[in-house]
Amino acid sequence: MLQRPTIAIIGAGPAGLTAASILQRHNWKTVIFEAESSALARDQGGTLDLHADTGQLALEKAGLLPCFNRIARHEDQDTRVLDYRSAMVLAEDLPAPGEGQRPEIDRHALRELLLSSIVPETVQWDHRLKTITTDANGRHSLNFENGKTECFDLVIGADGAWSRVRPALMDVQPVYTGTTFVELRIDAIDERHPAIAGMIGRGTIFALHAGMGLIAQRNGNGHVRVYAAIPVVPAKGQRPDVALAGINRNELLKRFEGWSEKLLKLISDADAIAAIRPIIALPAGLRWVHRRGITLVGDAAHLMPPVGVGVNLAMLDAADLAEALVSASDWPLAVEQFETMMQNRAASIAEDAASGFADMFSQDAPAGVVEHMNSRRA
Repeated sequence: MLQRPTIAIIGAGPAGLTAASILQRHNWKTVIFEAESSALARDQGGTLDLHADTGQLALEKAGLLPCFNRIARHEDQDTRVLDYRSAMVLAEDLPAPGEGQRPEIDRHALRELLLSSIVPETVQWDHRLKTITTDANGRHSLNFENGKTECFDLVIGADGAWSRVRPALMDVQPVYTGTTFVELRIDAIDERHPAIAGMIGRGTIFALHAGMGLIAQRNGNGHVRVYAAIPVVPAKGQRPDVALAGINRNELLKRFEGWSEKLLKLISDADAIAAIRPIIALPAGLRWVHRRGITLVGDAAHLMPPVGVGVNLAMLDAADLAEALVSASDWPLAVEQFETMMQNRAASIAEDAASGFADMFSQDAPAGVVEHMNSRRA
């Protein structure tokens, strides 16, 4: 067997932590470099539904599935599509108790679970990658913005949409889809806004029309995140989030004129506008020429629109790569073979994700979404 490589993982998100957890479970050493200053430095985002054959499978490989099942919100798996004018239900998926296969977990809870499974000090916080340089022996020096430099045999880019590792493999960046989500938040939904809570139910609701949408998603502890989806065409050279900078609730409500008053309360009764999120994606079927000792997983490799597959696929990528490494007699070959498998798998999923997102925000929405939900239940 060849000597085990020294391994650096860039990014302490679900993918990076999953890879480290499985590698350490097999007594392989690794270090994670994360740009954030701590695990609590920023909001981690909303809730995630982990699928049995992807995200949950990755947790099983890490020995964490029983812990996940104890803390996951199995009761919050309902999905409803509502009419934008009346808020009446057009389609719904309401799994019976014990039958749902996609339990929810808040992002911060998933990060805590994964962090609990790795050796303390594995994550080196406040290390934002600047550049990667390679020496004559094929080892890669990681140069960080804090002035530090460290050298490794294998660098795993698990650093998301704007990956600092990706440029070492290809000159491709995510592309704006044309849709921007304005995120709003409502706390203590059941006590403070029972009518809204009743409309949302135990899960997620979608109201879609002519390229726009209101999406509300129940998180843990009575918290709800609302995403007001609007088409934004920024000026040349302008970022979509800058184009919406300073938007307030009244301005947002004007964009949804003619929508149900019940749905508009998702905006008017929200506690605050929390973020503006332009939706971006990498081209479906993206591939790169293999380079020894550098690879990508998750959004760094195949960023997709948010239709419920991204984090699941990222965690499975990480688990598959970790298992390929620990079982291989030739680790460089194992990484190359993993890349081919991952790229093949992601290609068709990315096409479906792009198609599903386009259906959500097409001019005849929600027709395609309703048809898909009904066919899935048939």
